[in-house]
Amino acid sequence: MPNANRGAVGFRSDEFEPEYDRPSKSELKRQSNELQKLGETLIEAPRDRVKRVPMPDEVKDAILMAQTISNHEGRRRQLQFVGKLMRTLDEEEVAVIQRTIESWKGTSKAEAAALHALERRREKLLADDKALTQLLEEHPQLDVQHLRTLIRNARKEQAENKPPKAYREIFQILKDLAKPVKAAPSEDEEGEDAGDESGE
Repeated sequence: MPNANRGAVGFRSDEFEPEYDRPSKSELKRQSNELQKLGETLIEAPRDRVKRVPMPDEVKDAILMAQTISNHEGRRRQLQFVGKLMRTLDEEEVAVIQRTIESWKGTSKAEAAALHALERRREKLLADDKALTQLLEEHPQLDVQHLRTLIRNARKEQAENKPPKAYREIFQILKDLAKPVKAAPSEDEEGEDAGDESGE
């Protein structure tokens, strides 16, 4: 009787072994690294964006927690934990997260362009007094005295190589002005937007 292992009946003895269908160790390692990087991308992203990403609460909570940890070792451990949780997600969940991150890239480009425009405007304010006149014409609600003081202080900071406190504050004012005005916000929203500034 022919011995099947010798191939006498036309098949190899290893032909039906299922292990070849499984991903190789190097493939599993690559997938694991990709998921780890995906987790790290989420940790580096702004919190409000992370909160809107469709994913299980356990994963989202771990990512938000990692954002709050400043201790190096603690953060490293939390990163590993996030990576471990990312590996529990199914393909569809991972795909949704990846698509969400991809959509941020377009938004990020627009945000970067807007920030560059604000930086240019700040430079104009420091270089030319007419720029302040123009800004006040566009936004008469601004405190002209406060702005003049900030501009003077920012120029002094630059001249004396001091920390750019006033320089940053001017940018923040311009950034707030650039925010789109909501159509007839409710009183609740107004209270939230004003926050601490209103003192209410």
